[in-house]
Amino acid sequence: MKKILTAVCAIFIISGCTHRVEVSAKEPITINLNLKIDHEIKVKVDKQLDDIFSDDSDIF
Repeated sequence: MKKILTAVCAIFIISGCTHRVEVSAKEPITINLNLKIDHEIKVKVDKQLDDIFSDDSDIF
């Protein structure tokens, strides 16, 4: 009986601590994104590796 009473008290205590979040905006939120993405890839290949992966090799 004591365990049930403790559980009921715990439920009332926990339910009393609920958080409330309200967001009120008079006008809609607008996000303007002006993005320019540039990328550059530099590849340096050793001459021996270039010969290994050439079209004449039988690797691929």
